Amino acid sequence: MLGLSLQVMASVLLIDDDTELSKLLEEYLQSEQLNLESAHDGPAGLEKALSNRHSVVVLDVMLPGMSGLDVLKQLRQRSSVPVLMLTARGSELDRILGLELGADDYLPKPFNPRELVARLRAILRRTTGGNSGSAHPVHLADVELHPESRSVNCGGKPVSLTGAEFDLLHTFLRSPGKIISREDLTQAALGRAMSAMDRSIDVHVSNLRRKLGPYEGEQERIKAIRGSGYVYLLPGEQP
Repeated sequence: MLGLSLQVMASVLLIDDDTELSKLLEEYLQSEQLNLESAHDGPAGLEKALSNRHSVVVLDVMLPGMSGLDVLKQLRQRSSVPVLMLTARGSELDRILGLELGADDYLPKPFNPRELVARLRAILRRTTGGNSGSAHPVHLADVELHPESRSVNCGGKPVSLTGAEFDLLHTFLRSPGKIISREDLTQAALGRAMSAMDRSIDVHVSNLRRKLGPYEGEQERIKAIRGSGYVYLLPGEQP
């Protein structure tokens, strides 16, 4: 019932210049109880994305007027709305750039509409609290995480995180000092299984490291364990 209630409330913004695709997706998403609004160029899409009317944005990389990556860059300066990037199949550079600029996930074109709905539902479950675990604040060393408001402070200063980065950090903070596999992190942060050659979680970890910074004395906060995954360290701790 939780998934259904999220779908009823959700409004999706599609920014894509393919009008036929927009019409097809509008009909399909309606049948899945998701409301779809479309924009067909970069500037119009950015304006709608900044309106705070949508639960999630689906953003194509190739757009007239302004590229999807430029839209995302400007959007992230003013909004933390979840973004699912649409990229050309095989274009790993666009995927990595999109994730580095703050996209929550990506989907290569052409795609099956059922896969799009599955990705949207995963994002909505995370960002509306359906997958947040305990609602109690988490305090660990210099980091404070508040699940209800989905806010984070580090060293007493607010840190702006995407939905995926927030859930990734929440997963780490619940298991400090424990090695967590990339597969488990992908499931926790993106709500899906990790596919072959999928670098998404590595980019999200890199973004999270950069935003939190190291501990005092330049001690590493999140360490990669080759062949195993990642571990969130406490001050003075060694893996």
